[in-house]
Amino acid sequence: MDQVATKRSGRASNGRDRRTRKAATSEADLGALQGFIGFNLRLAQDVSFRAFARQTGQRGLRPGRFAAMMVLRDNPGITQSALGRAIARDKSTVTPLLQDLQRRGLVKRHPSRTDRRSVTLTLTEAGEAALRELVRHARAHDQRLDDIVGDAKAGFLALLRRIADDFG
Repeated sequence: MDQVATKRSGRASNGRDRRTRKAATSEADLGALQGFIGFNLRLAQDVSFRAFARQTGQRGLRPGRFAAMMVLRDNPGITQSALGRAIARDKSTVTPLLQDLQRRGLVKRHPSRTDRRSVTLTLTEAGEAALRELVRHARAHDQRLDDIVGDAKAGFLALLRRIADDFG
């Protein structure tokens, strides 16, 4: 498939995001938007999430699913509210995410022993197995990001955390 056909069909896997971004920016003048940190953060995040989903073979993989599963693994019995705070998601986002994970048999809800109004969450055995596979892909994906960021990783992460802390 040639590049023109690839751009039209959107069915390339190697370099597709780069070509799509370049095609989009060549079609529209982004002007001052190019210099906005928030805009560039979103672009980088979107491309990273799509690349991770492709790598896992789960094109519909939602960005919060992996983070939620990691937090659940490391904090069995966490409440939905605490999970939402940990992954920076509000109730309207966490609820459908958890419903999806539960529907897939990856998460179990348990009545809280200390508060009858809340539930606690744990990964199921299937959830643990699915997460092990996602972690394998995440390590490979993160290595690609490490290669891009190089020796600036510690400073880059510090800046990202500072942004999150200052706006959070």
